[in-house]
Amino acid sequence: MAAEFALPMPAEALIPHRLPMRLIDRLLSFADGEGTVEAAVGGDHLFLDDSGFLEDVALVEILAQAYAAVKGFADLQQGGAVGQGFLVGIRRAQLFGKARVGDRLEVAIRTLAAIEGFAIAEGEVRRGGEVLAAANLKLWVPPAGPMGEEKK
Repeated sequence: MAAEFALPMPAEALIPHRLPMRLIDRLLSFADGEGTVEAAVGGDHLFLDDSGFLEDVALVEILAQAYAAVKGFADLQQGGAVGQGFLVGIRRAQLFGKARVGDRLEVAIRTLAAIEGFAIAEGEVRRGGEVLAAANLKLWVPPAGPMGEEKK
């Protein structure tokens, strides 16, 4: 039987990342393998450059963490534990703008396919109505127990 969890939910409960590498703040919405995540760009952000802009690579990592949050929430709803996953590929990455200190980013992520431990997802990072980045991700989600403990 699926458990019920209230949204928004802090990202720390859904992904194995911890500060300073945790780049997302909370899962805002979830339905059928897709969701929306929020990420704030604070002055102490790990990927800020000297001008106060977020390095481009951070937007891809934010997308990957958004997928992890959606997957973690789905696992919890099904009575499982939050596990680990690994970004193994990036396709069709497009960067349209830069995030900066003070921005509140909204990340939409959707699972396109999941086969034998691999998943394909597509997502966008937005600031308000402006799309800053979009990409398709390939992820490996090994069969595991809580936070990556191998199943025996």
